[in-house]
Amino acid sequence: MAAQAHAPRPLDRLALFNAAPAADTEASLLACCGSRRWARRMAAHRPYPTVEALLAAADEAAYDLSGADLDEALGDESAPMLPPGTCPVACTALRAAHDAYVARFGHVFVVCLDADRPDEHLDRVLGGIRSRLGNEPDKERAVAADELRRLTRTRLVRLVT
Repeated sequence: MAAQAHAPRPLDRLALFNAAPAADTEASLLACCGSRRWARRMAAHRPYPTVEALLAAADEAAYDLSGADLDEALGDESAPMLPPGTCPVACTALRAAHDAYVARFGHVFVVCLDADRPDEHLDRVLGGIRSRLGNEPDKERAVAADELRRLTRTRLVRLVT
């Protein structure tokens, strides 16, 4: 009987992640969070027995980011993207709101949209930018760090499952 091909199970992908060379793992981790220190720390603490243990370690490392580490990670993020076919008025509104955000806080707007349906993303991003523009810089930095941590978790789950 011929062996059937199958997609790797989550544990298989985690095992591959745990066994990969450090440089490859760090590169994969940098795609999840743009802080080199965070990626080195996460790679150095392998192996992770479960995805939950990996996520707990990622949270701990994210909470320990220095100001410079957070700047580096935020600097690696991209501005929110709209799906193709979004009306030009919405694109203009998002660009203007995002430009105002960057001018006020010095980094791109980050928000985790995992809990939202794709058709809600534009409203969530525009509403988020508008409401967070009123934050004091220190408060916004904390909010952005938390959103970045949530994004990082999502990216890690995709990486290892």
